[in-house]
Amino acid sequence: MNNFKKVGLTALGTSLIATSAFAAALDVTGGASITFAGQENTTKGNGFTMNDEVTFSGSGEMDNGWNVTVSMQLDDNANGATAGDNLDNRSIAIDMGENGKLTFYGHGGSDAYSLIDDVMPHADGNETWDIIAAADAGTAKFTSIGGATGEGSFMYAVSPSIVDGLALNVSYVPSQAAGTTTAESTTAFSVAYTGYDGLTLGYGQGGDGAIGSAQVDAKGMYAKYAYGPVTVGYQKNEQDSDTAGSNDEFTAYGISYALNDDFTISYNQSIYDDSGTTASDQENSAVAFSYTMGSMKLVGTMASMDNVGGSTATLDDVQGYEVGVSFAF
Repeated sequence: MNNFKKVGLTALGTSLIATSAFAAALDVTGGASITFAGQENTTKGNGFTMNDEVTFSGSGEMDNGWNVTVSMQLDDNANGATAGDNLDNRSIAIDMGENGKLTFYGHGGSDAYSLIDDVMPHADGNETWDIIAAADAGTAKFTSIGGATGEGSFMYAVSPSIVDGLALNVSYVPSQAAGTTTAESTTAFSVAYTGYDGLTLGYGQGGDGAIGSAQVDAKGMYAKYAYGPVTVGYQKNEQDSDTAGSNDEFTAYGISYALNDDFTISYNQSIYDDSGTTASDQENSAVAFSYTMGSMKLVGTMASMDNVGGSTATLDDVQGYEVGVSFAF
């Protein structure tokens, strides 16, 4: 976010307490947005929604030069906005310089493989399958092939500035409470190489933390190339397990064009193949734009999803749109 605001907190000792003074700085950033969305075969009702959040982050340097940063986000849409449950993403990060960065996520973390589940160039930040939901009384949609999520996870990162052109992320997600999707602990990794001008190559592996034969192992690779204002990308993910019908594939590609520093457009397509257990592949496509003007950003997407969830029913061919304006402060 832009225009960080500083909040200074100072405590001074009195004559009754040993004389001391200390100061701490807290960065406060935030944002708010208004979105209007609609789609076919669905009763949307009021299509207008609002999102808002404020993030507090404080940092300090240790005697050995390491930096520790604590971040907490207030979000009224977090976890269904139940009473007293408005604290969303929380993390503690230890930046060890040339030794990498270790982050503990109290909430809002994901594994290293999930970082690359769909990294194609999208002008508005939404994936092809993101803005459209299943139709009323329709089939549940496929998204992408991702990894594990859960509370209390760890992520270790090495940046390209440490290892020339190579970024590495390694994660550990502990087992979660009974009834959650991550019943067993999982490890995952992803790497990205940017040593050649304009080219990014990436690969990752992970799992979903399910028990026994239901355990899904996932892997994916992608390539992106930027030449001037144009960025193109291709991605292939797949998952395997001992459970019949769980060997799926996800393919995506896209292109974005920056008309200038403020205005970008993109076109994307993706296909989800449910390993032959459904009548057809789910096919997604989207055209999007984004326009930035100072701290304001205007975005929009027109998307279509054919054969939602692999179904060939007419009800499961859906088109939709989303436009929004956001403000950063």
